[in-house]
Amino acid sequence: MPVTTVGYNGNNVSRNKPLESGKITDDLYLSNYKKPVKETGNSMLGKDAFLKLLITQLQNQDPTNPMDDREFIAQMAQFSSLEQMQNMTKAMESLLLSQQQSQLMNYTTFIGKDVKWHELTEEKDTEGNFVVKEGNGIIQSVQFKDGEAIFTLADGKTISAGNISGVLGN
Repeated sequence: MPVTTVGYNGNNVSRNKPLESGKITDDLYLSNYKKPVKETGNSMLGKDAFLKLLITQLQNQDPTNPMDDREFIAQMAQFSSLEQMQNMTKAMESLLLSQQQSQLMNYTTFIGKDVKWHELTEEKDTEGNFVVKEGNGIIQSVQFKDGEAIFTLADGKTISAGNISGVLGN
């Protein structure tokens, strides 16, 4: 899975290339942005092939023993269901990608902020409870890795969004 990183250098968000005046370059897109691609017709081949096969089957059937209506209707229903599931899968993938990009943009507001964090450790106290480690630090960068936002603090420590318990100061 691609990793998208937004870094903090003083007051500027870092980019790989300088912005050329008047142009939006590829480096301004998130790394997991999919550029629009022209359809080659491969996805339509399945539909077309099915319909051609069905028409050929109907044209070449034995007139004394025609295809059963129920069989024909069942084939059409299966094809329609498959097509709708494929469309829904594409829509869900697009929605997930859009949501991750939106979350990343929202999380960039944390860059440069001093945050309080906590995390559960494997250590146990005298009563047998897990020890909660706490601290604070300035967020240096944020990246999406395996569908989760990971924040890197100025001291190099990494935490997830669920570990942030507060924003200190500004």
